[in-house]
Amino acid sequence: MKVNLFLQAPYRYLPDDFESKYESVCSIPYSLVTRDGMYSSIRDFMDELMHGARSGFDGVAVTEHGQSSYDMIPNPDLISSALAYMTEAEGLEVAVYPMGRSLGKAREPLRAAEEYAMIDVMSGGRLVAGLTVGLSYDANINNGVPPIEVRPRFDENLELVLRAWREQDPFAWNGRYSQYPMVNMWPRPLQENVPVWITGIGNPRTMRMCFDRGFGFNYLSWFGAKLTGKRIFDRMWEQADEAGAARNPYRIGFLQTIAVSETDERAEIEYGPHAEYAFRKGLGSIPIEKLGLPGAIDINGVKALIKDPGDFGLYHRMRTATFRDLVDAGVVVVGSPDTVAEQLLDFCREYGIGNLHAMLGFGSLPRHLVMKNIQLFAEEVLPRLRTLWTDTDHQHHWWPRRLGGTPISYTTATQAGANAR
Repeated sequence: MKVNLFLQAPYRYLPDDFESKYESVCSIPYSLVTRDGMYSSIRDFMDELMHGARSGFDGVAVTEHGQSSYDMIPNPDLISSALAYMTEAEGLEVAVYPMGRSLGKAREPLRAAEEYAMIDVMSGGRLVAGLTVGLSYDANINNGVPPIEVRPRFDENLELVLRAWREQDPFAWNGRYSQYPMVNMWPRPLQENVPVWITGIGNPRTMRMCFDRGFGFNYLSWFGAKLTGKRIFDRMWEQADEAGAARNPYRIGFLQTIAVSETDERAEIEYGPHAEYAFRKGLGSIPIEKLGLPGAIDINGVKALIKDPGDFGLYHRMRTATFRDLVDAGVVVVGSPDTVAEQLLDFCREYGIGNLHAMLGFGSLPRHLVMKNIQLFAEEVLPRLRTLWTDTDHQHHWWPRRLGGTPISYTTATQAGANAR
């Protein structure tokens, strides 16, 4: 199993009465911010990622959320480029994994392709390329893209990015949303086949596209793995079977918030208030309609939600959720190293997960506790997870060759459509 350190960059000093005064983390006034609070939130976040890189994780992963206080990363490539240089300079064999560059809102898709190529070169071929459609509040409200355009814009931009990496000669691009008389990108990625991952929350169309085209699929478990895991992963593997794709666990990534301490009791005392902060003042304070505005989800996604609204698990009461609510729903896995390792191994075995994204910093968790969480996990949990799937014949086709993967070329949209027919 590959285990990545995943972190977001939350503002860690929102007021205690935030939930009663402000509707959403996406529209709160910047007057709540202090200069020192902002500087330490970002600086500590970078130090924590580097601590993970030095502690033996397989990769360091970040994502993208514009104009929000729960993840202040408008472009994950800014963070990833710094990580690429620093880890290469220190000789750290760790993947650099910008998990969420949103192509559904991108008006300059070639810029996204160029940034990823630069990260791959700076890291010496260690890029894992995560791409997303994008959340409604970010793509539609913050960036002004009409909801009905998000999915087709993503589809078109994805083709341009992949072709720009692959082509050796200049070419013209005449798309619906962008036109380039000449595309001649410098540099291109060092990797012949950059591992491509699509990140989502359960839309069956997105899953099927990944299996048809040979991409990896990341499921972000924000809403409670115990409540949503079976329905999401059953759906996922059904899509794989329909596409004729092997049930290879390495093509699936799973994100889990985790808190490790010396004992179960101490873990609750140390991490409980900060986990409540993370979800009450973070995802739980985004109105659900802003996650999926009308028109932003295609008909297959709408059908899935109507058929099984449980995809959103605990979301409807995250704004008031207690730490015990979060633990009982599987939003957070917490406890001693033994407790955490056993729960993660059981879950990953049951659902066939070959890549774990361990979110070890969250909410208002201060630097010293994030560092402790990373260290304990790396020393006492990570070695036990790594052995999962080593007794199988599965190969990891969604990981950089330099880091032991056997990456394969992905199909074009045209090829995928022909295969489906």
